[in-house]
Amino acid sequence: MATGMDGNSSAVRELIEQLARLPGIGRKSAERLAFHLLRVSESEALALAEAIRRVRESVGYCQQCFNLAEQERCEICLDPTRDRSRICVVEQPRDLMAIEQAGVYRGLYHVLLGRIAPLEGIGPEQLTIEALVDRVRNGAFQEVIMATNPTVEGDGTALYLSNRLAECSVEITRLARGITAGSILEHTNREILVDALSGRQRM
Repeated sequence: MATGMDGNSSAVRELIEQLARLPGIGRKSAERLAFHLLRVSESEALALAEAIRRVRESVGYCQQCFNLAEQERCEICLDPTRDRSRICVVEQPRDLMAIEQAGVYRGLYHVLLGRIAPLEGIGPEQLTIEALVDRVRNGAFQEVIMATNPTVEGDGTALYLSNRLAECSVEITRLARGITAGSILEHTNREILVDALSGRQRM
């Protein structure tokens, strides 16, 4: 077993390097995670590896709303108890999860898979905007809730979408500003999300 100047084997160094690539994980955190995995039972470590393999092989995007799904349609789109007169537009699946955890919204969703960010080279054509416009145009929705993040890019994306949907006979609302400008939905607590959804305003 080869060891480097840091005293770790090449396999351990590779694990640390891979963990350090994860969002929000620095070198020290990656080292702690790596040594934790070495301490746990083999079955627990392999269960984690199997969960990663399974999610990579079986999880894709819902063909209707672009939420994460293990089949053509996600569980929310397939749920007959959901309110199909409302559609909530979010940037990422993790934003959808945050709203679901708040437990106050029972309509459908549409995930953009990003936001318009010209400085990063992300335009409307790189998002699922056309699919959203088609859904609203051909559906029976009464309200479209713009739940993009309250950032410059999120607000710009919501404005662009409201202009695209202006021809449709549907009410367009925006989350109330209980959510601080510049914040991210997935990091917003349940109470604030409930207030933002309940107090949403027309655009």
